[in-house]
Formats: sequence, C-alpha cells, structure tokens
Amino acid sequence: MDWQPDEQGLQQVLQLLKDSQSPNTATQRVVQDKLKQLNQFPDFNNYLIFVLTRLKSEDEPTRSLSGLILKNNVKAHYQSFPQPVAEFIKQECLNNIGDASSLIRATIGILITTIASKGELQMWPELLPQLCNLLNSEDYNTCEGAFGALQKICEDSSELLDSDALNRPLNIMIPKFLQFFKHCSPKIRSHAIACVNQFIMDRAQALMDNIDTFIEHLFALAVDEDPEVRKNVCRALVMLLEVRIDRLIPHMHSIIQYMLQRTQDNDENVALEACEFWLTLAEQPICKEVLSSHLVQLIPILVNGMKYSEIDIILLKGDVEEDEAIPDSEQDIKPRFHKSRTVTLQHEEDRTQDDEDGEDEDDDDDTLSDWNLRKCSAAALDVLANVFRDELLPHLLPLLKGLLFHPEWVIKESGILVLGAIAEGCMQGMVPYLPELIPHLIQCLSDKKALVRSIACWTLSRYAHWVVSQPPDMHLKPLMTELLKRILDSNKRVQEAACSAFATLEEEACTELVPYLSFILDTLVFAFGKYQHKNLLILYDAIGTLADSVGHHLNQPEYIQKLMPPLIQKWNELKDEDKDLFPLLECLSSVATALQSGFLPYCEPVYQRCVTLVQKTLAQAMMYNQQPDQYEAPDKDFMIVALDLLSGLAEGLGCHVEQLVARSNIMTLLFQCMQDTMPEVRQSSFALLGDLTKACFMHVKPCIAEFMPILGTNLNPEFISVCNNATWAIGEICMQMGAEMQPYVQMVLNNLVEIINRPNTPKTLLENTAITIGRLGYVCPQEVAPMLQQFIRPWCTSLRNIRDNEEKDSAFRGICMMIGVNPGGVVQDFIFFCDAVASWVSPKDDLRDMFYKILHGFKDQVGEENWQQFSEQFPPLLKERLAAFYGV
Repeated sequence: MDWQPDEQGLQQVLQLLKDSQSPNTATQRVVQDKLKQLNQFPDFNNYLIFVLTRLKSEDEPTRSLSGLILKNNVKAHYQSFPQPVAEFIKQECLNNIGDASSLIRATIGILITTIASKGELQMWPELLPQLCNLLNSEDYNTCEGAFGALQKICEDSSELLDSDALNRPLNIMIPKFLQFFKHCSPKIRSHAIACVNQFIMDRAQALMDNIDTFIEHLFALAVDEDPEVRKNVCRALVMLLEVRIDRLIPHMHSIIQYMLQRTQDNDENVALEACEFWLTLAEQPICKEVLSSHLVQLIPILVNGMKYSEIDIILLKGDVEEDEAIPDSEQDIKPRFHKSRTVTLQHEEDRTQDDEDGEDEDDDDDTLSDWNLRKCSAAALDVLANVFRDELLPHLLPLLKGLLFHPEWVIKESGILVLGAIAEGCMQGMVPYLPELIPHLIQCLSDKKALVRSIACWTLSRYAHWVVSQPPDMHLKPLMTELLKRILDSNKRVQEAACSAFATLEEEACTELVPYLSFILDTLVFAFGKYQHKNLLILYDAIGTLADSVGHHLNQPEYIQKLMPPLIQKWNELKDEDKDLFPLLECLSSVATALQSGFLPYCEPVYQRCVTLVQKTLAQAMMYNQQPDQYEAPDKDFMIVALDLLSGLAEGLGCHVEQLVARSNIMTLLFQCMQDTMPEVRQSSFALLGDLTKACFMHVKPCIAEFMPILGTNLNPEFISVCNNATWAIGEICMQMGAEMQPYVQMVLNNLVEIINRPNTPKTLLENTAITIGRLGYVCPQEVAPMLQQFIRPWCTSLRNIRDNEEKDSAFRGICMMIGVNPGGVVQDFIFFCDAVASWVSPKDDLRDMFYKILHGFKDQVGEENWQQFSEQFPPLLKERLAAFYGV
C-alpha cells in the first residue's frame, strides 16, 4: 500500500512552506524552529516529497521549496532515514522526473543527485539504467527531466562513474549521450554535450574510446542556433585543447576560424567561453606556430572585447563620480589572507622579483560577477603578449593610437586597459613609445570619468619599472604627484586603484622616494581620515610597502610624528577579534622594522597586544580540542599575524626588545606554537624564534634543550616554508651557542644533508640549508666534517649566487674549517669549491686568507703539472678571478 499523508499534517507542512517564503526575519526564525521539531518525525520527509511530486494543486515555488528542504535533510542526515521513507522518496523521484513543470523537474533532479552523492549510487543500482531508459521516452518532459538529472549526476559524481565500483556505466552512457547530439530539441542537445563535457578533463576511458565521434559531432553542432548549445561546444573544445590536443591539431585551422567567430558571438556567455580558448591555447607549445597567421584577425577581436559593456557600466555605477561619503557594504570586502613570513637571502641580481605578480589583470572590477568577457579578453591579450612578445605590436599599434585618443570615454578606457595588458610581454617594443605615452596616461589620471582615472592608475603601475629607470624629474616626479592626488580622489574605485598603483611604484622606486617622503606621508595620513572601510585596508598595505621600500630613511622624528599617531589610533579602535587587525598588524610590522629604535615609544602596547592575541588563540584552540561541541575553532590567522609582528619588532628593535621579552611569557607560548598542527603557525613561530635568537639570546638559551628536537622534526621538506624557517632558526642558534651546539648536531644534520641533496628543492630552501650546514660546521667542525663529501657539491652550487653578507661569511668560514678537518672530503668536487670562492666580491681579510691557504694547499699537494691540467677545465672568467685574487 502506498504511503498517504494525514490531512492535518499536510496542512501544517503547507503552512510552514508558505511562512518560509515571508521576508520577515522573525517569521524566518519561527520557521527554523518548526523545521527542527518536524525533523523529529521520520515521515516528515514523506510529506515533503509528496508536496513536491503529487500536490499539483499547489503553486510551483511552494512545491519546489518543499523539494529543496528535503534536499537539505538528505544532505544532513540521509543515513538515518528509515528504509521505507528512503525507498518512497527514490521511487517518487523516478516516477515524476517528467513533471510538466521545468522548475519541478529541475528540483527533482537536484534531489536525485544529492541522494546519489550520499554514497547511494552503489545502493541504488536501478537509478542509472532507469534514467538512461527514460531518455528514449517520446514525451519531451520525461526525456528532458531525465537528462537534467543525469547532467547533475555527471557533474557531482564524474570520478565514481568512471570506476570499477559501478561496473563502468560510462561504457553505455557515453555512446548513448552522443546519439542525442542530433536531437531536435536544443535543450536536450545542450544537456547531452554538458554530460559528456564532464568527462573530458579526467580523460575517462569510455570517452577516449569515442573521441573521434565526439569531435565530429561537436563540429556538426558548431553553428547551432541555440546559444546554450554553442556555449557547450566552445567549452568542450577548450577542454579538449588541454587534454587531447593531438586530435584537434589536424583541424586546428578551422577550429581557430570558428573560435574567432564565436568570440564575437551576440550572446556574451558564448563569447566568454570562446575567449577562454585563447587563454588555453597560449599555454600550449604549438601556440606560436598555429596562431601567428591569425593574429591579424584575433587582436582586433580581443581589443574590442575589452570595452565595458553597457550592463557593466550600470553595475559599476560608472556614471556615479563621487561616492567617497557612502559607506561600504560589508559583502563588498573580500576576505584578506595573511601571507606568513618566510626568511630569504639577498641575491646578486639585486632586485628580487616577487612571485606575486599574478594579481595583474585589472583588479578594479571586483564588484562585477568576477569573470566576464572584458577580463577574459584582457587576460588573453596579456598571455599572448608573453608568447609573441613584440611580434604582437604591428597588429596592435595601429589600433592603439585610435583608442587612446578617442573622444568617447568607453573606447579610450579600453585602450588604456590594452596598454596595461601588454606591458609585461611587449615591454621591449613599447619602450620607444613610452616617452610620449606616459605623459598622456598621467594626463588621463585627471580625466573627468572615474573609470578612466582608475584604469590609468593600473596601467601606469604596469610601466612603473620603466618610469623608475628614467631620470626622476622626467616621469617619476609627475607620476607620483598625480597618483598622490588620485589617492585623495572623491571616487572610491579611483582611491583603490591609486593606492594599489602607488604600492607598486613604491616597490619599484625604493629609496628614490626618500626626497618626497614628507609629501607622501602627508597624503597617506590625510587619506586615513577620508577613506571608507574597504580602502583603508589597501591604505595599510601602501604604508607597509612604503616602509619596506625606504627602510631606515623613515626613521626621522618629523616622519614618525606624521605617521604613528593615526596608526596607533586605529590600533586602539580595533577589537581583538576584528579581522581588520591583519592588514594593520602587517603594516605595523613593516613600519617597526623600518623605524628600528624610532619605534621604541610605541612598542610596549603593540608587543603586549600581540602576546595577548597569541595567548587567546592558543587558549581557544585548547578548549575547542577538548570540547569541540561546546566551543568554536579559533581563527588562527590572528595568532600567525601577531607572531609575524613580534618578528618585525624583534628585527626592528634588536636588543631593545629584551626588556619586553623578559616581562612576558612569550617563550612558553612559542613552545606551544612551534608544535601547532597548522603549518603556517609553525612557520611564523620559527621565524620569530630566529629573530629572538638574534635580538636577545639570553631568553632563548634556557629553552634550547626543549626547542631543538622540535626544530629537528620540522626539517621536513613536505612543508617548504616551515622547513625553510626552521632551518634558518637552527643556523641563527648555532651562531649564538658556539661549541655548546655539539649535543644537538646529530638531531638535525642528517635531515639537512638529505634536503640539500633532494632534486627539485626550491632555491630559497637550498640556500638556507647550505648556510645552516656551514654554520653547524663553523661551531662544531669535528662533528660535521666527516659528512663533507655528501654535501659539498650542492652546498657550493647553491651559495654561489648569494650576495656577500654575514650569513654567507659564517657559512664559508664553516666550510673552510671542515676542509681543515677532512681535506679528503672536498677533493672530488674541488672545482665547485673554487667556483664558490670566486663568487665572493670582497671577503673579509681573514676569510680571504683561509681561501688562499686551501687553494694553495691543494695546488702544492697535486703538483704544478696536475694543477695546470685541473685548471684547464675552469671557465675563463673563473680562471681570471682566481688568478687575480688568489694568485693560482
């Protein structure tokens, strides 16, 4: 006998569904409580499915809502549904997948895939065969409903469908789907392609076996009149480009022609899918070869796609020029992620290029649905510029002139974006035009349209490197003056773009900015009083970057007087649980490091609060671990940022931090942080340990016996940054411990030697490992020297590019002392040692003597003739340097 609802119960459920559609929050709360109560009754779920599938008298939104509540219940506790209830729901779904309403069909489809992904694909063996069977139905609704459900299952369970667990149903499903590519209904054709598309990226075997049929069918649908079908065809081709380019190469010319058409499709969703093709193609080795002859068509299409659409302008409130007084809505503010501290060394090629340049593409439309044709076209032009370099310019320059000086602002704006997008790839070829373009862009900074001003900020920042390479009065000074005005713009989007651009300029210009510091600080401090919430966070970043860029030049009483009061005022306003502390703490960390002793008057409250943040977070984590149902898990970012600011204080204040450490329990807290389960916490703890070791070792020394085993355990290259900072801290501890390091050498040495010999170890970690091995050998040569042969070669190659500095000095002294103990350990790799010695520009006299003795000792040992043969292998430059500096 079929389950039947009780009339009174049914009315209750219907009333609940009506109430839950009310906008009133109080009513919503009552509904939530009522739902909790009803979920105590096992057959409540029967009522929900009954309303969805049988109660045709009700309106569709109510029926659909009933299904969505049921879906949430399935998600939360399907395991505890009684068997008859589960069976009834499954049966009802399959019997009604062909409902007359597309909304109800879609809801049932969502319900089916939710049940299937609760591990029920195995427990519901008739599901896939029945759905595939329903595809053959003459009734359109049944066929469409079944396809909709199958598409959702393919999206949610693609891996499972291609596994032995289910007897590989794809062997039947894929050929079946391919038949429907020719169906008369566009909706069905679209479902069929979407289903097959789910299996491209995983290279499902059943699809690979039918790949040629699939591609043929796609080509047949290329000019389908339905945009959804065209979009799915484009999406398929983009994915095939990544996984089966071999099957596309024979047709590449016509595919490119097709994609050129689709990138101009009247339907923006189709155009966007097609535009992804160029992004993907740019990553393929064959890009240059197959695309060169098509650039003449492609470039104008991409450039045209970079204009704001009318809908963009409405969404961006492009006609609202002044909005600085309007507070930000909280959902506009993206979550901030703190990047934990990693200790690195300075290299020969003076300027370290950050890996963080990935945030290029026109950051300023983040209020739009994040990805659109404009952004995709700009990103494609950017990557293609990196592939073709200056070969792109003949196709672009003729267009650019017309765009950049166009009277219509939308077109002019797109031209400025184009100029920014090609900055990285076409820099060489653009240089001759920059002397006239940069002044034009600087002029655009005062355009009457806010969207033109904001994009001009971004594009100028992409050319900051060139601007800084010219005499400062030429472009740097006018650019800086105008950017600072824009930081105080009356439009929030412009403020944001100007602040970000200024931060980039600071990174490039470094100490070139020192003469203008007073003027810069006046502007940034004025902005404090002017900015709404979101831009304040970017302002902190600009101030932190300024401190990093000019360093100790900031330590002047008049600058400190300007800068510190507003920062400290914000610091006092923010509560301990406010995430705005992150960027402010990062900013203060840079400022403390730059100001050094200048930060002393402010350090006590800042230090205390950081310790409190660490302590609070640890306490909360402990309570959560003991009673997870009673307490919330803490946000450990607070602790990480606080540890990093303490590092900044230790680095900036040096020995002055000693009294603060003495009066706090930071060493106890650090002992706990170093053992935290979260790698980023350990990473920041080891950075702080190293900085405290340098600043006030007297407080670290009593803990060494407890700390060293923890450091040893963390020499695990699986967590690169943790391992890197632990390695660096061990090296700093060596330098303070001296010979007393001896009991701990064996705890760490084998791991360090293993890391320096590992293939594919990142450069930073290799360098820090080499320095620490050298320092261990410096303080305990007898213990480390026997292993010399196992590390000397990678040791030499990883340190040859490091600039002369204290760390390199101590490490090389260590190597020399170890060679003294075990000269045989270096013999086979002596040429690498020679090369490393020659990398020194100006070693201290006593270190130069050590090098001299070893080189001459080796030469005397092997005899003149053998030395001649040996030194024949040297590259000419190495020969010259050794002869000039050491007379060998």
